[in-house]
Amino acid sequence: MWFNWDQNRYILSGSDLRKISSLVSTKGVARIQIGALCYRFTKGRPEYLLITSRGTGRWIVPKGWPIDDKSPQDAVAEEAWEEAGVKGTVKDKCIGAFGYTKIVAGDQDFPCQVLLFPLKVKSLAQDYRESAERRRKWFRPKKAAARVSDPELAKLLRGLDPATLL
Repeated sequence: MWFNWDQNRYILSGSDLRKISSLVSTKGVARIQIGALCYRFTKGRPEYLLITSRGTGRWIVPKGWPIDDKSPQDAVAEEAWEEAGVKGTVKDKCIGAFGYTKIVAGDQDFPCQVLLFPLKVKSLAQDYRESAERRRKWFRPKKAAARVSDPELAKLLRGLDPATLL
C-alpha cells in the first residue's frame, strides 16, 4: 500500500481499501468511498461524464462504497455501470480524492472521502439500473468543475493533467 496525501495519489489493493474504510469509519472521522472519473477524448480534448445525484439533482461523479471481495477498480466499474450505464476500463491507480458530506434521510449526516479512479468509457447503455433516477452529460474539464458543488472535486477536475488519463 502506498499513500502520498500531499499529491492525492494512492495505490491500494481491495483489502487495503477495506481496512482503511473500516478504521476510518469506526473512528467517526470520515468514511471511504470509491468514485469513477468517467472520461473520453473528443478531437484530442478530454471530456468528463457527470451524473445527477438522486436526492438533490446536483452534478456528481459515480461513486459508492467499497465492495467486499472486489478490488477498488472492480467496485468502481460496478458503480459506474449502476449509476451511469458506463462500460469501460478502470485504471489501477487513484488519481485524487475529495471530501463531501453524505446526507442521509432521517439519520445523522457524515463526512466521506472519495478516492477517484479514472475510467475510460467504451460505451454508454440506454437502459441501466438507475437510468430513471439520474441524468448524465459530458462536459469539458472547466465546465465539469463549474457544475459540481463539491469544491474539492471541482479543484481536482480543473487541475487534472489529461496526460494522467492516458
